[in-house]
Amino acid sequence: MDHLADVKKFAKKPLNEPAFAGMSKSYALVMGKADTRFVACSDPAELDRVRENFLKKKLGLKTADLDATIKATCEHMKADKTKSRLTFYYLLAEHYGKLDLFVKK
Repeated sequence: MDHLADVKKFAKKPLNEPAFAGMSKSYALVMGKADTRFVACSDPAELDRVRENFLKKKLGLKTADLDATIKATCEHMKADKTKSRLTFYYLLAEHYGKLDLFVKK
């Protein structure tokens, strides 16, 4: 899968290449495993993990709209049966203005 093309296809703004590179490096192990490579929007436990582990722990978010944003991201990517975790996380970080967390300084 061409993750760069996938992110470009769904991103709402021009690609933040340093952030994409940082995310690719951070999630290389996750993306290498078949059972963690994709986000299953139909699985409530999966969406809970995205909220707790990515949005709250990684991005440090505490706002009440997290579930609505996850749902909106699922809807935005609905044409794609296999929702790349890297793309999904990039879109969430982009939405919340947190892409800079992944840029190596």
